[in-house]
Amino acid sequence: MTVALGAGVAAVATTVGSPAAPAPTATFSLDAEADQITVTHDGGDPVPVDALRVHVRVNGDPLARQPPVPFFSSAGFRPGPTGVFNAASDTEWTVGESASLRVAGTNDPVPAPGDRLSLRLSVRGQPIATLETTVRAGG
Repeated sequence: MTVALGAGVAAVATTVGSPAAPAPTATFSLDAEADQITVTHDGGDPVPVDALRVHVRVNGDPLARQPPVPFFSSAGFRPGPTGVFNAASDTEWTVGESASLRVAGTNDPVPAPGDRLSLRLSVRGQPIATLETTVRAGG
């Protein structure tokens, strides 16, 4: 019985202690114009879209509805995001590709010119980028 218990503890210890897949290392840029948010993959590793999460804040306040990735139509956002935010996109986000989404008036807070917008990207719960910009007026 002692041998069986020892083997069980060893198996649990190796499973719990094994590291998660490393997050990709990449650089991004952020632009926000009126209600449209655009993120560009500027360099580094490809990012797996199915493991990507996006968290948006306006003047420090999180959006009531955060964007699912990928999506085509979702509460709190205008339909038809582009790039990897769109459900019809590639499975990896690679260098040079941009993705954009538009916050709908049904979300809160809605970005307005002059607001400070921050966006956090994470993969499998591991942060890969935190970006900030000032929202510009649309035109």
